[in-house]
Amino acid sequence: MIPINKPQLGEEEKREVMSVMEENALTSAASDGGKRVRDFESLMREYLGCKHVVAVNSGTAALHAALLAAEIGPGDEVLVPSFTFVATANAVVASGAKPVFVDVNKQDYTIDVSDAKRKTTKKTKAVIPVHLYGHPCDMDAVSELAQKRSLAVIEDACQSLGSTYKKRQTGTFGQMGCFSMYASKVLTSGEGGAITTDDSDLADKLKMIRNHGMVKGYDTRILGLNMRLPELAAAIAKVQMTKLAAMLAARRKNAELMSELLQGAAAKEVSLPQESDDRVFNWYLYTICFAKGAARDSVMARLQKEGIGATVYYDPPVHKTPYYRKFAARLPATEWCAGRVLSLPVHPGVQDGDVRRTAAEMALALSSPMAS
Repeated sequence: MIPINKPQLGEEEKREVMSVMEENALTSAASDGGKRVRDFESLMREYLGCKHVVAVNSGTAALHAALLAAEIGPGDEVLVPSFTFVATANAVVASGAKPVFVDVNKQDYTIDVSDAKRKTTKKTKAVIPVHLYGHPCDMDAVSELAQKRSLAVIEDACQSLGSTYKKRQTGTFGQMGCFSMYASKVLTSGEGGAITTDDSDLADKLKMIRNHGMVKGYDTRILGLNMRLPELAAAIAKVQMTKLAAMLAARRKNAELMSELLQGAAAKEVSLPQESDDRVFNWYLYTICFAKGAARDSVMARLQKEGIGATVYYDPPVHKTPYYRKFAARLPATEWCAGRVLSLPVHPGVQDGDVRRTAAEMALALSSPMAS
């Protein structure tokens, strides 16, 4: 089986984890975190070119902490795409605010800023653009809307570490950017997350929020929770940061080969992911889009039968899940995309032969009567 994603862990990660165990320092309640947390934050800060990185225990925690730091709460509205993992909306609800679902662009599955403008009200306090599949949003348009309407921008960059917009890293455009180090991500710590900001006051608040609002001992100053990243997880993330460039290069190599091989077979039936002059992908997921939803399902079934982990993400989209149906939303492009996308494996564990096999099976599947 060729899985859709697979953590790339080696002896370096094992040694670093063992050193944590030998030191018997599994976590730290210090305001600045433990040694490995600080090491990881420093490496990520340097990579992204931002002033502050605050590590937490999940991407969801990163989004929740960022909303709390921005003082988003009851009575507030937050603009969010529905075509994303549910954590984006869950963090808004957990903060006490209301998610207002916004449509996406069919070309890259990122937030449709024109729809966001239409749905902005006096209650709107923030917008969360999601760099879905590692595709950067139009951050110029998002920033323009935010400035005109005095909105906080909290980037959901959980899937886009290493992606750039106009040669600048995603997650560094808004007041805060949120990253995930879940097992499937381009960089993993098993479970983990991080928040970026250039605002020192926000960084101080985020450090309190991840640690029950405390600074020194039992001196809770603001509302916080246990969002600390354990040293064991930080040890893995620290080593992963040193491998990030190589892992991204492997994803790019696989993605470019996949595009080359699928170009002919997919001419009419399938749209392939396309970078532009100002947007570079990290290739977290290689996501194609079918002209017909029924064809998507038959092709996926065939690929999975052949041991290829082709996967559909975010069908149904968040606003169509049972809990979120109460937040009524008209999102035609979102629903169109959800019924047609399919992601193919291009992670660093995928070999040249795996890409060729996937492309060959795709061509056979597309030529099948069931796919027409």
